[in-house]
Amino acid sequence: MTILVAYGSKRGGTGGLAHMVGDALRDEGFSVEVAPARTVKSVRDYEAVIVGGALYAARWHKDARRFVRHHVHDLRRRPVYLFSSGPLDYSATQTEIPPVNGVKKAMGDIGARGHVTFGGRLASDAKGFPASAMAKKNAGDWRDAGHVRTWVNGIAQSLRTQASPGVAA
Repeated sequence: MTILVAYGSKRGGTGGLAHMVGDALRDEGFSVEVAPARTVKSVRDYEAVIVGGALYAARWHKDARRFVRHHVHDLRRRPVYLFSSGPLDYSATQTEIPPVNGVKKAMGDIGARGHVTFGGRLASDAKGFPASAMAKKNAGDWRDAGHVRTWVNGIAQSLRTQASPGVAA
């Protein structure tokens, strides 16, 4: 099975998470392409799609939103999972964080099978407002590879079950 992991990332943290997702999927035996959402022209060559976006002021990254809108019809025809990144603390590893309203709407529009929020990352030397102000108090990296692998393991089991009807998971 070939899977696309497309992402919208402003400062690279969500891109890093997308690559963690891709690596975990490869470890599960899938063929995976990881790409910035803005560069993907078509999803037709993929049997499943994962879309990730950074959260800024409770909004999903514009490239992830545009990707879903542009490919809505094709995404409805295949298994799709979404992820968000953003909390600048360990809350994402301690409790399930529901999708923000825009992501919840996107999930409904495409029939996404699931969503997870991962911890974010903010460099201490972040440029621009409000990032530089936030970095003074909240710089750090809360992305958790174990959290990513656990989520991907669930997706892998679901995709294998779907690919082999009648086989118990």
